[in-house]
Amino acid sequence: MIYLQLKEYEKLLAHAVKCLPEEACGLLGGKKDETGNTYIEVVYLLENTDHSEEHFSLDPRGQLAAVKEMRANGWRPLGNWHSHPASPSRPSEEDKRLAYDSSALYMILSLMERDTPVLNAFRIENDHVEKEEIRFIQG
Repeated sequence: MIYLQLKEYEKLLAHAVKCLPEEACGLLGGKKDETGNTYIEVVYLLENTDHSEEHFSLDPRGQLAAVKEMRANGWRPLGNWHSHPASPSRPSEEDKRLAYDSSALYMILSLMERDTPVLNAFRIENDHVEKEEIRFIQG
């Protein structure tokens, strides 16, 4: 189970809309408990250095700053997120190919239907994609 603070989701959504028509991206920081639940404490909003509508690259300086902040707060890097401005909330072939860490969480926000954004979380190992349930919580 993935627990995401509602205020962090709203921050992610606002950033993704602001970046349209390009993909938006960032990192996820937080913790896991002994039962395997994942708690996203913070969503980092990073620059997509590709400035593309179809793919993204995380800004390296932003990544380093985010990881330093996570460590300072006792959190760990949990994975990344990005938006799909015009396609569904599921990993593309490129997303699967670039998913280098099977323990990482990959969140995808679809803005295909602007009035009804869809956020999903996945674990990806090779070509195997497993969807994780997200629960929004008040932080």
